[in-house]
Amino acid sequence: MKKSSLLTMICVFAMSGGLASQAHAEMKVGTIDMQKVFTAYYKTHDAEDKLKEAQKAYKDELDQRMDAYKKNLDAINKLNEEMNKPELSGASKDQKAQERDAKIAETKGLEKEISDFRATRERQIQDQLKRMRDGIVEEIMKVVNDQVKTQNYDIVFDRSGFSANNIVPVLLYARDNYDFSESVITKLNANRPAATPTPGASQRPASAAPTNTPATTVKPAGDLGKKPR
Repeated sequence: MKKSSLLTMICVFAMSGGLASQAHAEMKVGTIDMQKVFTAYYKTHDAEDKLKEAQKAYKDELDQRMDAYKKNLDAINKLNEEMNKPELSGASKDQKAQERDAKIAETKGLEKEISDFRATRERQIQDQLKRMRDGIVEEIMKVVNDQVKTQNYDIVFDRSGFSANNIVPVLLYARDNYDFSESVITKLNANRPAATPTPGASQRPASAAPTNTPATTVKPAGDLGKKPR
């Protein structure tokens, strides 16, 4: 190869490396803690309250059905005890047997009703949970995308994300000044409605900073505070 050609190639590679370094230097990287944002958003706590109400209503209705079921079992046991009394006449035993069989049939119907009720209501609560969580994530992502466009970020990492083995964070390190979680939280909570005063209870000012306490687990609905994917 001629010496002039070799020098030309070296110059080309040097220029390419310089351009790549310049492009890398101009790249703007941001990070956001999506778990923190999700937990701090006031609508997340509102959704949790609604799920708690739905869960309580479900439990109350289930308890009513279970009470009726237990009463039926007690009635069946009592009828069996009466049938075993030696002083009871044959006709009375037959009548008690008919009452017991009718109560057994009723109890079996209650078993199916309870099973169907559980399956239906738990599915409804799961669907409600998914709708609420998806809606919150959509609102968060809209604000995040607006921030990305406004700040001209080239790449944004979720610093709360974990790798496939769920042990090592995807983002091992990033400077704090790369993170724009607080600005997203502020934007999301800007239109937070004022709390309705409760008689005899002190209210936290509407302008107070949102707490970052873990979201409450709702069973069997699932965990609203689970990290959004």
